Amino acid sequence: MDAGPAIDLSAAVMAEMLHEVVIGAPAHRVYAALTTREGLRGWWTEDTEAEPRVGSVALFGFGKRATVFRMRIDDLVPGRRIVWSCEGEPGEWQDTQLTFELAPTPNGGTRLRFTHAGWRSPDGCFATCNSRWGVLMHRLKAYAEGEEPGPHFPAGGWPAVRAR
Repeated sequence: MDAGPAIDLSAAVMAEMLHEVVIGAPAHRVYAALTTREGLRGWWTEDTEAEPRVGSVALFGFGKRATVFRMRIDDLVPGRRIVWSCEGEPGEWQDTQLTFELAPTPNGGTRLRFTHAGWRSPDGCFATCNSRWGVLMHRLKAYAEGEEPGPHFPAGGWPAVRAR
């Protein structure tokens, strides 16, 4: 019996990163850390241009702007959800979507579920970026809980590798 032509589904399958962390801070504080220039600079990259407005484009510079991520703000639901789409360079991030979903915990904290979806392949920088997002989620947690981790990527260049 002829099974017919083989169908390659690999092009239709998109890779996705998923991280979840419980933060000992209310959702409005986590939301501010993810939507304001001050908040994003406090845990991610010092070279940040962002405003909490749907349709605006946030810029995140790395390595003295050797790399710049352009994130279009697609959705903002205060205290609940943030969605960005990556525009332009760098190549592998092109057209990926980042979603931050916030939910209250019984003790007054926030459960953050982060998804970075739409990767065309789990090859290239996917694994490194996935690991980096894990580190960044814990820096975000520390920042929202009142610590001062500072930007993981300072304006002057790439950070030294160190465990946290």
